Amino acid sequence: MRVTSIGHAGLHIETAHGAILCDPWFSPAYFASWYPFPANDGLDMERLGRSEYLYVSHLHLDHYDPEWLARYMDKDTTVLLPDYGVSDLRDALEALGFHRFIATKNAEPFEHDGLTLMIVAMTAPNDGPLGDSCLAVDDGTAAFLNQNDCRPTDLEPIVQFGQYDGHSLQYSGAIWFPMVYDLPEHVKQGLGERKRANGLDRARRYAEAVGARWVLPNSGPPAFLDDDLFEINDFGQKGNVFPDQRAFLDYLASMGDENGIFMSTGTTVELDREAGTAEVTHAASDAETLYPFTHKREYLTEYAARTKADREARKLMWASTTDPLLPQLQQWWGPLMDQMPTLCGRLGDRILITTEHEQIVADFVDQKVVPYEGQECRYQLTIEDRLIRHCVERRLADWVNELFLSCRFKAKRKGPYNEQVYTWFKSLSPEHAVYVEDWLETDRESHEMWRFGDHLVQRHCPHLGADLARFGDVEDGVLTCQLHGWQFDVDSGRCLTSDDATLKSKRIAHRDPEDIRT
Repeated sequence: MRVTSIGHAGLHIETAHGAILCDPWFSPAYFASWYPFPANDGLDMERLGRSEYLYVSHLHLDHYDPEWLARYMDKDTTVLLPDYGVSDLRDALEALGFHRFIATKNAEPFEHDGLTLMIVAMTAPNDGPLGDSCLAVDDGTAAFLNQNDCRPTDLEPIVQFGQYDGHSLQYSGAIWFPMVYDLPEHVKQGLGERKRANGLDRARRYAEAVGARWVLPNSGPPAFLDDDLFEINDFGQKGNVFPDQRAFLDYLASMGDENGIFMSTGTTVELDREAGTAEVTHAASDAETLYPFTHKREYLTEYAARTKADREARKLMWASTTDPLLPQLQQWWGPLMDQMPTLCGRLGDRILITTEHEQIVADFVDQKVVPYEGQECRYQLTIEDRLIRHCVERRLADWVNELFLSCRFKAKRKGPYNEQVYTWFKSLSPEHAVYVEDWLETDRESHEMWRFGDHLVQRHCPHLGADLARFGDVEDGVLTCQLHGWQFDVDSGRCLTSDDATLKSKRIAHRDPEDIRT
């Protein structure tokens, strides 16, 4: 089996029974804020487009590139489709002309033309754009897990698939926090340091739990090339949430893990189960391959100059009208609020949206959209009018997957994080509203308990159900779920990260030294 990095999360997996093209991303994403790092425009697009299979893990625009797929991908290819609760991914691919689909069943291995395949789909409202997934493949010569940036909470189906020869996964950020928040710089730095450390450690834990012979980190940081975003790139700043492949491999080595393999764009790794080997071939010399990492500022400065005309041309397409936004949002969002009383109740406050021309309040207490007239608003977003207008005119159901990941906005809030704010911004269609409301109304309480030292706590995190026996740590009375970084006071169960979750926890009267979590 031969695995080639095609940039970011993209992989070209050449098996003994056909090639699988995974998450090809070449076009700028998120209002032209994200470009692939390193650049991947020199690859053989025609060859990639002839792959027998296409796997798009989810609809985030650094994984799903409609511009490239429309131009290069053979529409007769077979699409491996995750088992999601909404049809958005299939609908999007069908609109591009794809018509051959294998609709997989979540976490169930199956055979197809000599391949053993399995897709594990995550379907919580906060998994990608209402869904994320990972792919396991075995062609008889090797087994490979393409986790990309999926964060499965139940690893048993993945582990039970078999012994993996290679495992690719995300270790870097795909987020706007804390960069866009109105916080003192030293606070941002501290939050960034913690988020970076959590991301690296989470990836290491996944790699350790999967136990593959070789770890091939991918789905790394993008390149931020605009002047006002340029310093978001990792130039060695403390607290930067976008570490690259070499940073993660260094972290693995510092923890005693020596099975990491460095891949850059065009790097090929040939996996041989019988020989137990991984033969690495870079697309260029070692010095040329390492240059974007060892001379990152110089490389990105050159990259920015080369792509400036493209970025400016894309910006000209963002706005087309000047009609007031308030009545448009009232017409669009009002009925959605009526559809989602559970979400509105859990959000339970107001969001103030400020542009150059208007101040609009999304009021989840009274479930209506109104002009700002001095109301107390716990959450505040400052966004360019043309960016909001782009979302409104296209009735984009998921603003996270366009606007927020662009980092082209500012945010403030009073008090702790509430994940339902961004659940709302992913749910701006009647179909999404029905799905999210059903999800929130369903009893997903964890009843299984697990012992952490002197405490008995629920085994699965109240956030998204991560197994705390694998991903939980207790230090100084705080339990941290390393999967998403959520924290809980272990005595009271109070969530320190968000105000809409509680951990079931109770202190045990005595302690058996052999009963500590293993």
